[in-house]
Amino acid sequence: MHDGDVRKQILALEAQIERLAEVVESCRKVILISKAFTAVGGILMLAMTIGIVRFDPMIMIGALTAVIGGIVLLGSNWSTSQQSTAALKAAEAQRAELIGKIDLQVVEGANARALRLN
Repeated sequence: MHDGDVRKQILALEAQIERLAEVVESCRKVILISKAFTAVGGILMLAMTIGIVRFDPMIMIGALTAVIGGIVLLGSNWSTSQQSTAALKAAEAQRAELIGKIDLQVVEGANARALRLN
């Protein structure tokens, strides 16, 4: 395998790692929002049950929708986040393995040290 081929594979893996990291971050944000929807819906239903808020069928339907929708969003994004995190770790391990295959040599310069790829 040529170093050029390895470098191309590493670049492709780095692009994949970036995309997966963006997916994980996006899922994290949606998970936080879904938790907020679930909590607000639950608090509103509890407030209506206790009598703090006057019972209104439309408010109850909205609260119930918030709770169910929040749970669905949470579950969907949680599983996507877990899958993306596993794929991210696998891609990082593969990248590290490919980097280990490259023959690096220390080259002494005038004032600094640098690594040169063979």
